[in-house]
Amino acid sequence: MKIIPAIDLIDGKCVRLYQGDFNKTEQVANDPIEQLQTFIADGAEMVHIVDLDGAREGEQKRQYKLIEKLCNIATVPVQVGGGIRSVETIEKLIEAGADRLVLGTAAIENPTFLKEALAKYSSQIVIGIDAKDGKVATHGWETVSEIDAIRFAKEMEQLGVQTIVYTDISKDGTMSGPNVEGLKEMHEAVTCTIVASGGIKDNSDIDTLEKIGITEAIVGKAIYQGKVTLKGASL
Repeated sequence: MKIIPAIDLIDGKCVRLYQGDFNKTEQVANDPIEQLQTFIADGAEMVHIVDLDGAREGEQKRQYKLIEKLCNIATVPVQVGGGIRSVETIEKLIEAGADRLVLGTAAIENPTFLKEALAKYSSQIVIGIDAKDGKVATHGWETVSEIDAIRFAKEMEQLGVQTIVYTDISKDGTMSGPNVEGLKEMHEAVTCTIVASGGIKDNSDIDTLEKIGITEAIVGKAIYQGKVTLKGASL
């Protein structure tokens, strides 16, 4: 199991949201650079960075300089997400050093952009499916659509997507355990690599996910609180 620690950024600070609610933010670390170095020293094989300013407020607020600094320091691959809605943004983030890019809202709302992104950067494009009650959420999780998450995953698979990050918003930041049934259903529905995200509270959750065939998991609050350990989980 590859444990991928998350660094969520608002105004240059490491935060965690509760159930995707921007009004319920909690600062979890003082310095994202120091936090990145700690994660790598602890054995992280990849780090997941989310630009929440970019996700919510668009291109003019994107934290390119900080992301570039983090990518330059990192000695492991960096996955970046948060409001990526144009090929220009993809190119800037790749230039900044990002190895994988998570597309969410734009993958749903702009099929032309998605196809262009996959044509140019297929191996680096990851689709983020953020769901609530099985329906896909968009725009920084603030809008829930009528699109079925499993059906959307199958559509992505047909387009050649190789990796999907599946986040249950109702679980995210709650440390109440992941949506195991939802992840199992998603994993069995497509051949894409499914990356679990949301609600993971301890190493036993990691074991449970591994048993249903999940090979990668993004962990946020539980890592900051020491409930999931990169070294312990990988033993």
